Amino acid sequence: MVRPPLPPLETRFDRFDLTVGTAAEFLRSAWEELRDVGFEVADMPAESDTEGIPRWLIDRKGHRVVLYRIPIERLSRLHRVDDLHRRVEIESCVFRAAAEYLGRDPWDLGPERFRF
Repeated sequence: MVRPPLPPLETRFDRFDLTVGTAAEFLRSAWEELRDVGFEVADMPAESDTEGIPRWLIDRKGHRVVLYRIPIERLSRLHRVDDLHRRVEIESCVFRAAAEYLGRDPWDLGPERFRF
């Protein structure tokens, strides 16, 4: 007796990591200043700051951006809770973190048709 193949197990962490990686690769290919920047995923920041719980950490000396999965997933205010809107929120955080790293507006990082 053989059971049918099961789809691979996919966790929220796996989906989050894949979304961050895909957005980061797009940004690295579009912006030379980001080619050597590492985009990492961590569960939670070590501590909160005066503005609350940070969603990401910018480390310019270490050439890295750390995105915190739990605050991004749990503290986001989605108007529709589904996979698409979760993915868009994660990508938005990657773009905003990259923009902060570069000292630019997040809209400047999008494809040419979105730039002013």
